[in-house]
Amino acid sequence: MEENIMNRNCWGSQANSTSLVEENKFCPICNEEGIQVKGITVKHMVIENLIPQVEDDNYYLCLSEKCDIVYYSSNSDFHIEKEQIKVPIWFKEDANPKYICYCNRVTEENIVNAIRNEGARNIKDIIKLTGAMKNGKCEINHPTGKCCSPIIQETINRILGI
Repeated sequence: MEENIMNRNCWGSQANSTSLVEENKFCPICNEEGIQVKGITVKHMVIENLIPQVEDDNYYLCLSEKCDIVYYSSNSDFHIEKEQIKVPIWFKEDANPKYICYCNRVTEENIVNAIRNEGARNIKDIIKLTGAMKNGKCEINHPTGKCCSPIIQETINRILGI
């Protein structure tokens, strides 16, 4: 069953995409529910020798911080582990550095520093002080394939105690 989905990218423009409705979205190792990610995102995240194995299908990102699986396919046994990804996944245990904005390599530490030492109080301040969100290639640079602004906002809220 196919459905048309209207997506918004980081900068607000719209793009149509067609995706299949998947039946199994649970990680085959930890059984946590994952979020759907496009194949193009996965291809840009994996190490070079895995690229030919990544199909254009949708994958899922395992959201468990303790699980070593990063991406998995819902319709095959194919999965990708942390060691097979080019960059650390910010929410996975022992991620170092903890990138929040992958396009500009802005870390959680950069955001915390901007808040605690430079007076940042909102996303506009973070963008100005860290350079986050200035290279809108989220689909290929961020592990979710989506804009980092919600994660930046969550970090701001957590540090400010909101």
